Amino acid sequence: MACSYPVFAPNFFVDTEKLLVAAKDELNLVLGFFPRVESRSSVVLAIDTGMAGFLAASAPALHSFSFWMAVTGIATLVLLSVSIGFLYAGSAPNLKGGEGSFVYFGEISIHREHKFIESFCEQTEKAYANDLLGQAWRNANILGVKFHCLKWAFRFMAIAIPPWLVTLFLFANSGTHSTLLKP
Repeated sequence: MACSYPVFAPNFFVDTEKLLVAAKDELNLVLGFFPRVESRSSVVLAIDTGMAGFLAASAPALHSFSFWMAVTGIATLVLLSVSIGFLYAGSAPNLKGGEGSFVYFGEISIHREHKFIESFCEQTEKAYANDLLGQAWRNANILGVKFHCLKWAFRFMAIAIPPWLVTLFLFANSGTHSTLLKP
């Protein structure tokens, strides 16, 4: 599947070398966004687990839970669990695709080393550029899923903050202290 229309200017990609450079640049541009989403996902995961851990450490003995402690505590844990679920979904996206690619690691790994090298060297520059563009497109799809999941994980974490604060307030005013961390 070759570029059938000019993107930048008429006949810009007539030169295969320009197409190859543009394809590499496009793939690198898309790949450059992955560290951003991964680092933000790590922050949300740390906050989610920190909130859950602090809640557990602050909890009084189960027999002293009031109705509202249970309701707000369960609501908080459900919201944080959904947030973590979105983070998990974003960390393990569907990697299907790239059939016959000499750029995609999943397809490269199914070949024997010699066969991969031989097949890679036999392809034309234009075929390689198309393969790079296909990989850029597929990575952009994966990145879209990751950002979507991160957005929803963040939203559920933010929604969990009010019931978390109320639960902590109820725990603090219950008159009993946590026995979770005591020997």
